[in-house]
Amino acid sequence: MAIASNSRLLIAVGAVFVLLILAAAAFVITSRGGGEAPVGGEATGTTTPPQATGEETTTPAAYETTTSVATTEQARPISVLVLFDVGGRGDLSFNDMAALGADRAAEELGVDVVFQTPQSLAVMESVLDAASRSGEYDLIVLVGFLWQEPLEKVAPRYPEQKYALIDAATRERYDNVASYLFREQEVASLVGIIAADIANNISKATGEEAKAGAVAGMDIPPLWRFHIGYLYGVQYYNQAMGTDVEMVWTYTGRFDDPTLGKTTAEQMLQQGVRVFYGVAGLTHVGMFNAVKEAAARGVIAFSIGQDASQEWYDPQTIIISGLKRVDVAVYTAIKDVVEGRFRGGIVSLGLKEGGLGLSDEEIIRYFAEIAAETGQLPEGLTPEKVVEIVMSQREKWISNDGWRLVEELKQKIISGEIKFVTPQDHDTYDSIIEELKAGNLEAALES
Repeated sequence: MAIASNSRLLIAVGAVFVLLILAAAAFVITSRGGGEAPVGGEATGTTTPPQATGEETTTPAAYETTTSVATTEQARPISVLVLFDVGGRGDLSFNDMAALGADRAAEELGVDVVFQTPQSLAVMESVLDAASRSGEYDLIVLVGFLWQEPLEKVAPRYPEQKYALIDAATRERYDNVASYLFREQEVASLVGIIAADIANNISKATGEEAKAGAVAGMDIPPLWRFHIGYLYGVQYYNQAMGTDVEMVWTYTGRFDDPTLGKTTAEQMLQQGVRVFYGVAGLTHVGMFNAVKEAAARGVIAFSIGQDASQEWYDPQTIIISGLKRVDVAVYTAIKDVVEGRFRGGIVSLGLKEGGLGLSDEEIIRYFAEIAAETGQLPEGLTPEKVVEIVMSQREKWISNDGWRLVEELKQKIISGEIKFVTPQDHDTYDSIIEELKAGNLEAALES
């Protein structure tokens, strides 16, 4: 029962990842295709739509208001509305990360925060329009790419209303919209070092060849950036340690197929891959299951998650996760409004800005606690037990040299010594990968 329940939850997590990746790809290649309509989110709170002061030809469907935090002595505190995507709070991914950042802003900056979740894609524009028309909010935070198209329609109608769009960007610039994007190569390069180190240590223990791999989704620009960063990290480790860890990157062509993810990972296991990075949304949930089953058969193998902390799903084999710090993006957006520094345009977040990172004890515990509260944590585990198991596995399989190189590369990126290129076409991407395979690390960097 626990496994089935957890699978459903990670399916939701994976679905969010899939949609975000596809939207980012669509943005990068400047496609103007419409978004797909996901199903509605889970309703857990009171139904209280915002007041509409003008004519309304479309009646917004019901949506929920889940939380309100007000702690300030000001006569009129800064008021923030956080609009989750349809997954809502409790998704153990982007929405919960957003709530974490908003809660921090309420506590540290004394702002009032209201959370709402639309119940379907169909009502998102009308919900956003009504909230904007109300004039109640100094800032409206929109979590995820599903808000991109509704925002592009609504933002021009309310030029005085400030918006923060998280992990997506409008296709045209608006002075009242700040779009927060992430530099994926940076976190993937740190993951590459970790994966190479674990593969090398498994090789020492078993005598097998050292192979790290990745189960990826579709061959699209956001995944090119993950690929470049990951391979860069593996090769950075090889050159620093004098090793020859091989990297196997496999596109499945799907973000929504855990069965395909599992069979792909099983084939890679047969090829000797022992460390797997999941960048395929729902598809890489199947990868998690393949690695877990292999470990049960006595194979030493590990998985690495992406975006949110995913260790709680199986802490024995999911040893670390790359993070997109949506909480940092939300907190930064609110703080900019509080301090009068809000500006429209793109805000790029990477390691330097704290917008990316690797999962630590605090974030592992945070997501394990949510999993426990929602009945999703596997039987026999507690949040503390999850942290204990993960830290024990890291102590055993990630060396001090591995951590040293992670910190070294991280500081080079933060200082600006290393800046990754962003390929604009497939030929350039292919060329960079071939150069990296040949050991030319400079090929992945800006000159």
